[in-house]
Amino acid sequence: MPRITPEHREANRAQIVAAARRCFARDGFHRTSMPDIAAEAGLSVGAPYRYFAGKEEIIVEIAGEAFRTMFAPVERLADTADVTMAELVSAAIEPVRGDRELLRCAVQAWGELLRHDGLRQHALAGFDHVRDRVAAALRAGQRAKTVPAELDPDRGARVVMALLHGFVLQHAAFGLDDIEGFEQDIRVLLGVRDRH
Repeated sequence: MPRITPEHREANRAQIVAAARRCFARDGFHRTSMPDIAAEAGLSVGAPYRYFAGKEEIIVEIAGEAFRTMFAPVERLADTADVTMAELVSAAIEPVRGDRELLRCAVQAWGELLRHDGLRQHALAGFDHVRDRVAAALRAGQRAKTVPAELDPDRGARVVMALLHGFVLQHAAFGLDDIEGFEQDIRVLLGVRDRH
């Protein structure tokens, strides 16, 4: 039997994750079985088990993908000395614009945090890391006078995270389609004039 190359293995894994995303977004985590994922991917029933121990491992993979997609741009922007709260929120919105499939999976993953302690601990570590980076960015913004001096950066970071989570829920579940308007209103609510 020919040996599978690392590239082929990674392509198969990505195919399974993409199929799982479609299934989870359409039918939910609990109504989707591993055979459903295999069928969606066009693979044999046992194929997903060569790449993942089970469905929960795929859920963790997709939840991590959603988190990285949203928060990697926030972390990059956090290194900017004169960032505003509104820019931090917009940075996270941009990469998920229109990706309702991924956002539907993210919302479902939040529900899983309440019943799956391993997923919760993993998510909490990522959340705390990004929140700390956002707080540091807000401190830098205060020094550059782009963030109000009276803002507590640690609480402000929680506000930024809450706005992002609220956006995800509204976009995925409640039909928030006017993303440009949402971003504009964030700037207005936070008292930030457009610097571009």
